[in-house]
Amino acid sequence: MINFIKKSEYFLHETKRHALLKFLVIALIFIAYLLWLIFHFGAKSGIETAGLTWSFFVLCTPIADAGFILDFPIRIISGIKMVISESIVWIAAISLNLYFFFTSPEVYQKTIALKLFRHILEQPFPFWGIIFLSLLGTFLSVYFGDELINSIRHSDRKKHKKHKLKHRFIILLFFVGAILIFYNFALKQLGINLNF
Repeated sequence: MINFIKKSEYFLHETKRHALLKFLVIALIFIAYLLWLIFHFGAKSGIETAGLTWSFFVLCTPIADAGFILDFPIRIISGIKMVISESIVWIAAISLNLYFFFTSPEVYQKTIALKLFRHILEQPFPFWGIIFLSLLGTFLSVYFGDELINSIRHSDRKKHKKHKLKHRFIILLFFVGAILIFYNFALKQLGINLNF
């Protein structure tokens, strides 16, 4: 069911105001990063690098911050739940990586984050586990995000209260996996090869 919300509620309700503020902060950070990349690499390469970096944060973090850049405006404009739009975001992020991984792999060499991302992509086992944990965490956080927008006060969020420990456990597992990946990546950068 499509749930349209009055625009004034984004200023009146504490939960919606929280979601709006989160969106504005994430959007400003992304725009500043995009402009910095364009300044350093030129327009085409800067946009490509920003797009891949966005996809890295979509696919490799257990919180839907990168996807929220699209999910939130889609929710405001169309009323479509963010769980649905996040599915589209994941398809877009995967498609973007398939394109660049096979046609322009040199883009992954532009930043440390993208080098790390390529390191993850090149080793399905065990490193794609981080993508799986991110998938679980992201969709749980978007599930909470839909509830956030449907609520008036934070105390009204029953789904969040019921499932927040599961989300925190996923995030904990994510951080353990991320530490192992960073360690392996750092060793590889130093020329030390340990096979996991």
